[in-house]
Amino acid sequence: MITNYSSKIDDSEYSTFMSMMNVGISKNLFDEHFTVIWANDYYYEMIGYSKEEYETLYHNHVDEYYKEDSELLAEISRYVLDAFERKESTYKFECKMHIKGGKYRWMWVVGRFTDEEYGGCPVIYTVYTDITHQKEMQAQLEERSNLLHDALEAAECANRAKSDFLSRMSHDIRTPMNAIIGMTDIASSYLNNPEKIKDCLKKISLSSQYLLGLINDVLDMSKIESGKMSLNKDCMSLPDLLENVVTIIQPSIKAKHQQFSIRLKKVKHEQFVSDALRLRQVFINILSNAVKFTPEGGSLTFDIEESVSDRPGFALFKFIFTDTGIGIKPEFMDHIFDAFTREKDSRVDKAEGSGLGLAISKKIVDMLEGDIQIISEVGKGTSFIVTIPLQISDTEEELLEEVSFPGLKIMVVDDDEIMCEYMVQMLKKIEIQADWASDSGEAITRIKDNFLSGKGYDAVILDWQMPGMDGIAMARLIRKYTRNDLPVIVISAYDWSDIEDDAKLAGVNGFLSKPVFMSTLCRGIKKYVLKQSLFVSEQTKRYDFTGKRFLLAEDNELNREIAIEILSSIGATIDYACDGAEAVKKFEQSPEYYYDLILMDIQMPVMNGYAAARKIRELSRKDSSTIPILAMTADAFSEDIKAAKDAGMNSHLAKPLDIATMNREINKFLNQST
Repeated sequence: MITNYSSKIDDSEYSTFMSMMNVGISKNLFDEHFTVIWANDYYYEMIGYSKEEYETLYHNHVDEYYKEDSELLAEISRYVLDAFERKESTYKFECKMHIKGGKYRWMWVVGRFTDEEYGGCPVIYTVYTDITHQKEMQAQLEERSNLLHDALEAAECANRAKSDFLSRMSHDIRTPMNAIIGMTDIASSYLNNPEKIKDCLKKISLSSQYLLGLINDVLDMSKIESGKMSLNKDCMSLPDLLENVVTIIQPSIKAKHQQFSIRLKKVKHEQFVSDALRLRQVFINILSNAVKFTPEGGSLTFDIEESVSDRPGFALFKFIFTDTGIGIKPEFMDHIFDAFTREKDSRVDKAEGSGLGLAISKKIVDMLEGDIQIISEVGKGTSFIVTIPLQISDTEEELLEEVSFPGLKIMVVDDDEIMCEYMVQMLKKIEIQADWASDSGEAITRIKDNFLSGKGYDAVILDWQMPGMDGIAMARLIRKYTRNDLPVIVISAYDWSDIEDDAKLAGVNGFLSKPVFMSTLCRGIKKYVLKQSLFVSEQTKRYDFTGKRFLLAEDNELNREIAIEILSSIGATIDYACDGAEAVKKFEQSPEYYYDLILMDIQMPVMNGYAAARKIRELSRKDSSTIPILAMTADAFSEDIKAAKDAGMNSHLAKPLDIATMNREINKFLNQST
């Protein structure tokens, strides 16, 4: 019946014309099947079926064609029926049209109701325009638009964060600057009052260090954003690193009357190959935040735990920082490592700082192939867990010589049971019989009883700060109940100078700084128990460079004056050059071995410090390859240290100069050259 209808139409010219326009056309009965009674050739090309296939497979019924996609069929039906019910002559919509092979194309469909009938059923004319390409282009444009929108939003967010950061930094920088300027003015008014000047200078120094910390954070973040931050891995001592960290953080803890504990767990190795400067930076950043956001009288704990690494030659370390501070709000946790962000919270509004410390720390830990995890509860405190694989140094075995003290018996007293157990384990490894007590009263009783039984201890190691009775009070009782020559050693994470006078009056013989490593413990036993002489530490050594001649290359007149004054005050004779070329010339024209050491600035006119160092090393004279050259520069990043070494320099001193560090480095190289 339907095939007979198509034969009545002479539509070859019309069909060809519409096909040339890439338009499909069909005539459909307005029945329950939306039956196709005629379609041009392009219609069948679009769906991928021939006219015969379409009729055989689907009987020209649109509802059968879409039987696997009932939702699409319902959508098409709704467009047509809605237009009919509104008595509109046409309808328009876009939809997917299924094609052979299970795929689909997008179509713009325009239909028109007509007065024509076939077999008593109304006929609808429908035109199909393939808009697949346009839809794909639209999707791409929308995707690009969304990407641009997201990028714009991210950029605006970053700009807002940087604007907020600059606003905060303006305040944070002005605060120490105000102190520096104000204290300078006050000192000028009290020139005849040495104590007042000393107090002003101390406050100026503290404000300067704080300001330097802000500047370093900004510069570090700049390096990170430009992808130029690098590590300078070298041999490092974990005991020295942690002692340095504790020394730096102690004044802040003391100022807020906080309790601080640092403990070792299963630590077997002490010497590693890593970037000590960057590790120290991470630890100080986290501890500084802990101090800052923990109220007065709160507590901080720093645990160091070693475990076996699956990488040969490495040890896996966990550094766990726990505080009883205000905690971090859950909504800020996702942004805690973002640069230029600080939590907006009335509890921390007065806290100063760049807001970059944790972002920098995260980057450093990532570069060290480590991980940082955070556990925090508002109002109760926060734990930072830093996990880092550390490469064990080849010097580890050399430093861990066979040490044992058989026959010694030592009592350990500490209210921290973990600390007691760890100390006893270490003592037993070096063949010392060890007992421990976490209660001072119990400890005194045992020490007294052992003494009276004739089996007294050879030494007592006790913590300074314990509840009920501190270490100094306990030392007095030990002296009361035992012999006067019993060695009493105090251990503490606090500054020995704070208690040294009182401790010595109470009968304390010596002090060990926490955390107590095996090497620290052995040195303490040799010095305080066995009375063996040890080398004087670098911290207590007074330097004398009398008879030594240094060549200083420095273009800045004020920096030159500072360096000359510092070094001259401890005996050195200083010659100076104002640029690298002049330094090379002075060294070249001097007699061999005339200079004992060269201090070389980097950023100088005519010839920079790197080039000058290379020129000196290339000179054909006996001392050109052996004279120590120390970089003395404001370029203080890891890559700057590496660049100095690559240029033939022996060491790197960062400006502003730390006098103790500078003297120690100079003394080290002078001793090596003698």
